[in-house]
Amino acid sequence: QVQLVESGGGLVQAGGSLRLSCAASGRTFSSYAMGWFRQAPGKEREFVAAIGWNGDSTYYSDSVQGRFTISRDNAKNTVYLQMNSLKPEDTAVYYCATDPYGATWYDPRWASWGQGTQVTVSS
Repeated sequence: QVQLVESGGGLVQAGGSLRLSCAASGRTFSSYAMGWFRQAPGKEREFVAAIGWNGDSTYYSDSVQGRFTISRDNAKNTVYLQMNSLKPEDTAVYYCATDPYGATWYDPRWASWGQGTQVTVSS
């Protein structure tokens, strides 16, 4: 069983930056893909970014491509999401996840989730 704990959320003005972290424990972190999703009030959870087990493969949603960067440090069992040029529409609770079992990584069927961290972008 893996435990995921997100941190780094907060309130930022539009155009600003935040760096989210997700620390994993309880299982071999380096063997699994990691992903970030987000959920805004009244909306479904949506894919943001994902990274392969060794960091060589990364995927982004169209809405964050070019602004967000996902990375991982397997020695620290941590995955990061660097968010730049933030927009009010990026406001959401951000979740990290591991062990995808859906048809693609964009599919929200991932086995384990963190509790989420709130990101609020003011205009």
